[in-house]
Amino acid sequence: MAARAAAAIAAGLVGLALAGHGEASSQAAPPAPASATAPDVPAWPARLERELAMVAARHRARIGVHVRDLDTGATASYQADQRWYLASMVKVPVALAVLRAVDRGTVSLDTTVSLRTSDYVDGAGSTNLAPVGTHLSVRSLLEQTIVRSDNTAADVLIDLVGLPEVNAGVTALVPRGLQRITTLAEVRRQVYGNLVPNADRLSGPDLLLLRHAQSDAERVRILQRLVDAPEAAGRRRQPTLDAAYDSYYATGLNSGRLDAYADLLAALVEGEALSAASTSYLVSLMDRVVTGPHRLKAGLPPGVRFAHKTGTQRRRVCDAGLARWPEGGRERRVLLVACTRDEPSLERAEAALQHVGLAVCRSGLFTPGITDAPSCPAPASSLPPRRPAAVSPRR
Repeated sequence: MAARAAAAIAAGLVGLALAGHGEASSQAAPPAPASATAPDVPAWPARLERELAMVAARHRARIGVHVRDLDTGATASYQADQRWYLASMVKVPVALAVLRAVDRGTVSLDTTVSLRTSDYVDGAGSTNLAPVGTHLSVRSLLEQTIVRSDNTAADVLIDLVGLPEVNAGVTALVPRGLQRITTLAEVRRQVYGNLVPNADRLSGPDLLLLRHAQSDAERVRILQRLVDAPEAAGRRRQPTLDAAYDSYYATGLNSGRLDAYADLLAALVEGEALSAASTSYLVSLMDRVVTGPHRLKAGLPPGVRFAHKTGTQRRRVCDAGLARWPEGGRERRVLLVACTRDEPSLERAEAALQHVGLAVCRSGLFTPGITDAPSCPAPASSLPPRRPAAVSPRR
């Protein structure tokens, strides 16, 4: 989406007038008052960017943040132009592709799909508990995908509309800044393929079995058995599961800039992606999300509704959505997009995102003219330790 550019025009006009018997007179137009041409610059972006730098210094987790006021165009960012792994936030583009098909009339929310063995993917939600052959409606699959962040439901929907349709839809709305989306099962197979050969042969039930491993070492043993790989360490492509994930993250799949992801959300909210009915339906699903209650949402003040989608994977945690609240007789709308990386503890990564939400609140964005408003939630009493001074380079 094209960024708006503000233009300031200063004009000095000399008018020539003929009066009487052809005598000329001229008069310069008085300059316009500065207040009439200079737009008000909100104070919250600068305050927020300072606060975000302090949050980053406090946590071991690396953070990236983009905040955009849809009503004024004002923005604040912190490392948002870097590439971040989006994890399950890619399920919003999946839902967009499905609802475009609904808008075209090729499917409906009541269309049913039969669950196949190949559809199963480990993760949240209840779809992977349903037996093979279960008929599931598009409506229920969308609800599981967005509200519960169900990987199996998401992959069934991707298969319904086709992965090229998902990626083409993203590119049409946001031509640059978001990388190629894959199925959730492909994420697993690519990661495991960085450890052993033939990981592309892993079935849906295999992925469910691997989920139940109690340690990385046990997961690798199960993985080697499933693909008939010898246990010799020399045959491993990467020495550890962490290294396997790092190799996968380096591919850039399912990743993107956070300001570009905000562009995608803006297209949804502004009605550029779907019909009015489908837009309202998807936002209502995002309003009902049950994952990530201790992330951005935990830092927002009472009265602010947050329609969002979370993303969670090994050392990668995200949250993004639309914040709305009443102000001056109208509904105010702001996009919040934030991700963390390189923090092994999910609890501490979520604490970093909560503090991002608190920083947004304290900036005065929700309370014009009032910073550190009393309505901002109190931070958690137990805080993670500060990040060490010496840190590894950012990836």
